[in-house]
Amino acid sequence: MATPTSDFDKRKQISVRGIAEVESVANIKKTFNQHLHFTLVKDRNVATPRDYYFALAHTVRDHLVGRWIRTQQYYYEKDPKRVYYLSLEYYMGRSLQNTMINLGIQAACDEALYQLGLDIEELQELEEDAGLGNGGLGRLAACFLDSMATLGLAAYGYGIRYEYGIFDQKIKDGEQIEEPDDWLRFGNPWEKARPEYMLPVNFYGRVEKHERGSRWVDTQVVFAMPYDMPVPGYLNNTVNTLRLWSAKSPHDFSLKFFNNGDYIQAVLDRNNAENISRVLYPNDNFFSGKELRLKQEYFMVAASLQDIIRRFKSAKFGCRDPVRTSFDSFPDKVAIQLNDTHPSMAIPELMRILIDIEGLTWEKAWQVTVKTCAYTNHTVLPEALERWTVAQLEHLLPRHLEIIYHINFLHLQEVSKKFPGDTDRLRRMSCVEEEGDKRINMAYLSIVGSHAINGVAALHSELLKTTVFRDFYEMMPERFQNKTNGITPRRWLLLCNPSLADVITDKIGDGWVRDLSELAKLKPLANDQQFLRRLLQIKQENKMRLAIHIKEKYNVTVNPGSMFDIQVKRIHEYKRQLLNCLHIITMYNRLKRNPNLPFTPRTVMVGGKAAPGYHIAKQIIKLICAVARVVNNDPIIGDRLKVIYLENYRVSLAEKIIPAADLSEQISTAGTEASGTGNMKFQLNGSLTIGTLDGANVEMREEMGAENFFLFGMTEPEVQALGQKGYNPYEYYERNPELKLAVDQIRNGFFSPSNPTIFQDIADVILKHDRFFILADYDAYIKCQDQVSAVYMDQMKWARMSLLNIASSGKFSSDRTITQYAREIWSVEPSNVRLPAPHEPLFSPTVAKSQVKNSDESDAADGDAKAPAADVSQLQQKKGY
Repeated sequence: MATPTSDFDKRKQISVRGIAEVESVANIKKTFNQHLHFTLVKDRNVATPRDYYFALAHTVRDHLVGRWIRTQQYYYEKDPKRVYYLSLEYYMGRSLQNTMINLGIQAACDEALYQLGLDIEELQELEEDAGLGNGGLGRLAACFLDSMATLGLAAYGYGIRYEYGIFDQKIKDGEQIEEPDDWLRFGNPWEKARPEYMLPVNFYGRVEKHERGSRWVDTQVVFAMPYDMPVPGYLNNTVNTLRLWSAKSPHDFSLKFFNNGDYIQAVLDRNNAENISRVLYPNDNFFSGKELRLKQEYFMVAASLQDIIRRFKSAKFGCRDPVRTSFDSFPDKVAIQLNDTHPSMAIPELMRILIDIEGLTWEKAWQVTVKTCAYTNHTVLPEALERWTVAQLEHLLPRHLEIIYHINFLHLQEVSKKFPGDTDRLRRMSCVEEEGDKRINMAYLSIVGSHAINGVAALHSELLKTTVFRDFYEMMPERFQNKTNGITPRRWLLLCNPSLADVITDKIGDGWVRDLSELAKLKPLANDQQFLRRLLQIKQENKMRLAIHIKEKYNVTVNPGSMFDIQVKRIHEYKRQLLNCLHIITMYNRLKRNPNLPFTPRTVMVGGKAAPGYHIAKQIIKLICAVARVVNNDPIIGDRLKVIYLENYRVSLAEKIIPAADLSEQISTAGTEASGTGNMKFQLNGSLTIGTLDGANVEMREEMGAENFFLFGMTEPEVQALGQKGYNPYEYYERNPELKLAVDQIRNGFFSPSNPTIFQDIADVILKHDRFFILADYDAYIKCQDQVSAVYMDQMKWARMSLLNIASSGKFSSDRTITQYAREIWSVEPSNVRLPAPHEPLFSPTVAKSQVKNSDESDAADGDAKAPAADVSQLQQKKGY
């Protein structure tokens, strides 16, 4: 939807004033037409809207390239400590608008496209989401990359370039249908293939002993082909790199296949190797134990570590530095962050490289490894913790299994020294679990091999120390830290809610974009009636846009004046979409019983994907859709209550939904959500939260004040106490008539008359297997929702609470999170340096000569540019960058 003209004009005036000549509207139009002709080989007579999108994307990318090269030149010259973020998921979403904003050229591009007779917003909608993640973990990685670039850290992301990302979700007859996410089918203008940096990754084989140690031989080789994506910082000319690996088969299959008739089969077999990077596993909170998943994890780790070590050795003067070649300075120049246990094979792999290839002693290699690696835990749910069987590792990675065994042997020796005679503790703390099939506990391995272990919210970090990792905390408390998650304000306010961003900037300036704590300056406006009315107006405009989208997408008319009550996240029992559904049914039953009941109109929206193999999660979707069908078609209910299941929830859809939300549902069972970041996005955009004291909700409530948060439900200690006492869902079911009616309607087919028993599994979960205490929290939830409805009727009070939510969001910036990681884990300091623009000199002539002299010691194309500044400047001028 178009931004109101007055707001756009203000943005344009602010942005255009500071735009360099090379980024003028005229130049953008010229470059756009050049790409349409010479890159896409089209003219305006035959070009499609997608062609125009690609022409615009290439035009914007041109503004990135000079900065990208310049950034790597700067890192090569300064040789700072580099941070490497290893993650199996990056939920990047769309890049076009985010890039324009971070480069400060959005208004100029908008104007250029307008003069060309094109609508920039329509073109932005044609971009495919880069959905290389399941949810929070992958989106957090994307926010972190944005913050690392904005803070000027020499940081690199490493992951996998999945050919198919998280599946496209279709809802057909109320059921989730998974379709392939072929996000690359039209090409990706934001990536640059680097075949010259293709690296071998080994699998299988055997371990051969020799006089100097061990050698991994007779392996099968798969090549890792890097694709680089630029990550621009906000208005600082820094562009970091996300390097994603794609699996490629080796090229050296034998010519004998031409003669013996097996050539075709040989080619087909080669393609099997490339399955490693074919598809993202959708089960991010269930450990599946599949060999392909283990292959993916090791593939990413092995390629990334080779690349990291190559960059370490080829840094300026590095190859002539004896300390550099001995790896003594490796932890001083390299920080590796493991995003959950998925990259935990980095620990034995780094040990293997240092010992078997670089010739370090075990003691020295271990010292380097522990000082270099740090581990972030994202869950306390038992089913999510990775445990690979010894048989799998022995088959796929035999040398690594040997190394893990020796790591565990030495680790248990240390445990024995600290806790002599405590054999039960030895069993509990062993990385090798002996019960049943022998398994390696990857979380334990990550703890033993890292110098820092952190949770992602204060409550979560405390639970790690007192429950799941208690033994390790008692042994090495100095390693445990908390790093509460955050979100990037660039995407989650400046990009997705420009009207709100403008009104904030009008009042307090634009410093909040880089320092979100400046939003606290809004607090004195909490009693400014005119400002509060403006906030309500902006929210209403956003709701009207979303209502139009819902009408176009689902052919359901929703009341923009109703409360938009939204729960969007992965579908999982612990997130308790079922509790939300029970509230919907309760509201419906109340209205049916008394159509004249005073009632605050609501539009309840639920969105999210269920892992394809997660039966109950898919049944929850089906139930919500069945309830929606009944509610939305009941003439007695009218527009007072509507239920929408938001199909195919993803980053680009979140950018539409979150600015329009009145109420954010963060209702997980206390002690189960590690942090949550969706809750922060809603808060930043002025939504009020109904939630439990779980994850980051605790800290959000502390920041905004208890009076501005709708709290319900048991605390984590109360949940534990009830579980130990013995929780019987039937007790709650029998004593609450509204709850009993709702559950009976689910169980007896009221919402599924054509198949009355279809939701029997859901009923059994509620009444027999309620692991997440849905019924225990039902009564408190309903009463809290009644309070929400009452407050919403007082719109000025609601607006005041909304303002105080926004003004209290400062802590939840990913810039703050990354600054804490940098200082307290990685031992680096954010530079906050604005690099010169491409048309400005980067280095002095003396430095430029030095670069020419030493240019053969680094890699220009990939991560540490070696081209002399003068030559690059000439090239940039020729290319119009």
